[in-house]
Amino acid sequence: MTESAPVDPTSTDAWSQLADIAHGFSPDLRGWFDTDAGRADRFTFEAADLTVDLSKNLLTDEILTNLVQLAKKIGVAGRFQAMIAGEHINVTEDRAVLHTALRRPRDGAALVPPAGFMVDGQDVDADVHATLDKVYAFAEQVRSGTWTGITGKRITTVVNIGIGGSDLGPVMVYEALKPYVQAGLECRFVSNIDPVDIYEKTADLDPETTLFIVASKTFGTLETLTNARLAREWLWNRLLNSSAIHDTDVARAAAVAKHFVAVSTALDKVAAFGIDPENAFGFWDWVGGRFSICSAIGTSVVIAIGPDNWRKFLSGFHAIDEHMRTAPIEQNVPVLMALLNVWYSNFLKAQSHAVLPYAQYLHRFPAYLQQLTMESNGKGVRWDGSPVTTDTGEIFWGEPGTNGQHAFYQLLHQGTRLVPADFIAVANPAHALKDETGDGGTVEPGQDVHALFMANFFAQTKALAFGKTAAEVRSEGTKESVVPAREFSGNRPTTSILAPALTPSVVGQLIALYEHIVFTEGIIWGIDSFDQWGVELGKQLALQIAPAVDGHADALESQDSSTKALIRK
Repeated sequence: MTESAPVDPTSTDAWSQLADIAHGFSPDLRGWFDTDAGRADRFTFEAADLTVDLSKNLLTDEILTNLVQLAKKIGVAGRFQAMIAGEHINVTEDRAVLHTALRRPRDGAALVPPAGFMVDGQDVDADVHATLDKVYAFAEQVRSGTWTGITGKRITTVVNIGIGGSDLGPVMVYEALKPYVQAGLECRFVSNIDPVDIYEKTADLDPETTLFIVASKTFGTLETLTNARLAREWLWNRLLNSSAIHDTDVARAAAVAKHFVAVSTALDKVAAFGIDPENAFGFWDWVGGRFSICSAIGTSVVIAIGPDNWRKFLSGFHAIDEHMRTAPIEQNVPVLMALLNVWYSNFLKAQSHAVLPYAQYLHRFPAYLQQLTMESNGKGVRWDGSPVTTDTGEIFWGEPGTNGQHAFYQLLHQGTRLVPADFIAVANPAHALKDETGDGGTVEPGQDVHALFMANFFAQTKALAFGKTAAEVRSEGTKESVVPAREFSGNRPTTSILAPALTPSVVGQLIALYEHIVFTEGIIWGIDSFDQWGVELGKQLALQIAPAVDGHADALESQDSSTKALIRK
């Protein structure tokens, strides 16, 4: 495509209108709800299985109208169509951006673009499904016990070695879908180059029943390949010490071939490591790492939960992709959520965004979103190389409820900073338990613990929205000197996301929802959300500094005084 300059959002009438509204803006969620009986219904939307309530946001009809007009003026819908059609919207790397193609169903009769669409001479659908079939076949071999280790024992532990998108996605989804993991199988994940990580993840494992998946597109990522070599040494040493193999090159090679597979396209490097290239699962330049969980990067999770559940996982993504593609902006959930983030970041000067899953299995979801959001939209130039005209990006963070309530919710409720928060919950838990004893007071015997958990979910968003006035505090008999400390201002914005249960499909829907939020924000700001040059400089300098840390005098002397002193220390 011929890349045009992005529309400057600050040049639009909608931006000017929003700036005027923000000047002296005084939200009043109590008043808005009291005088508008239809507010909750009007600002609640459906996307696949997700119910998304935006009504407790600092949002009026006028604000929403202008945000929608901003998205239309910028051309969000057209840019999304360009992305799914395979146009090179990753400008700085001159690449297509086609993570949505990873979850298109095999039957393409009603697909947009049509099944078999070509990008850079590649039949995208055919290649995606050929790779999926290969992953599924391998997963079934491991799950059935057909694939065994070097001594003939079935695999019981899969260790995924990757970093960034090759780790954060798989570990998050594995944790989210723990109830679907096949009995007798376990996945572990190694990412950090700190040797403690690989040591702790392998210390209690049996090498005869362990399979390593080395996930690196180029098979050259420093951390991943270092950990892969350490894992290979661990495997050889443990097998030799137990006399499971002989100390010969042939035996060592055979052990690697049975205990290592790769997710990579660099087949020559895979083979040089000792992995049979037939046991390498590839993906493509148009799959960014943080958008890659639907690709072969998810092989460890496919083994754990099985191909059938993985297909349901992909179907959840596709359902939200279709919602994003077809829903008008006025009802388009990811676009609306993104526009609210723009409202908070650019007009109300919020700097961070909390994601608070009231579902313990989603405990790694905030960490996953940190990469997805901040690596994508932490940019200071637009896609044409010109400086941005607005603040960009948000600092994403969070923890599961109710843990967070006893940690940082104090700041959310009574601090001086505006922190928009997304609350996520499921109606039906994976494990329904009752407190048969109770506490003799507040908690009655037989209390459904999930109901108690959900009561906290509902209570927190209500408290953040409506607060507690000084008069209400006084009416409880509170001593006057303490009244200010017990007053809650309210008007703290939240979005509530509800799903029926944490199924594979719902997990896919949640991930896709945030992918498209990130996309929309990037288009509004005019940035390339799909490159990540900011991660490169530190990696390059680490390679230059490593000899100095190892004791090479010349390398040490070439460092700045601070770095030099720290290394000496």
